[in-house]
Amino acid sequence: MGRIAAAHGIRGQVKIQPYTEYADSLLDYESWWLGNEQGPWREVQAQQCDVHGKTLVAQLPDCPDRNAAEKLKGLLVAVPRSSLPKRDEGEYYWSDLIGLAVVNEAGVPFGTVANLLETGANDVLCVHGDSGEILIPFVASTIKQVDLKNKTIRVDWSADY
Repeated sequence: MGRIAAAHGIRGQVKIQPYTEYADSLLDYESWWLGNEQGPWREVQAQQCDVHGKTLVAQLPDCPDRNAAEKLKGLLVAVPRSSLPKRDEGEYYWSDLIGLAVVNEAGVPFGTVANLLETGANDVLCVHGDSGEILIPFVASTIKQVDLKNKTIRVDWSADY
């Protein structure tokens, strides 16, 4: 749902870069989980959280000053998947797409989805493979099938692009 990007001010607040469609989406959840891929996660309840442009500024428990806030930099902010809204047909959470194999309609493999970018016009798949990084727009004319069960995305995209 987001990442703690930096300390904010001197009173222990943190700046959160949301990975959600709307900057204030995290405000819908009573508690968050902080952690990273390698380490333990812990549940927290933000004592205060406000939208500041495209980021959030939050006061977290046990974070009384800037030094404590700086130690949280880089931690991911998550919520339990069970608390997320149900998706409509053809809608996906970015976390569903990361790690899926990408192949074109001719069966040429491009690699796997490493992450996604929000460009304003549309989202873009960042696909890492043997030939490096390929950026593929996540639009209906390009994305022909997302198969979560078989962990593949079939695209109308040439290896020459």
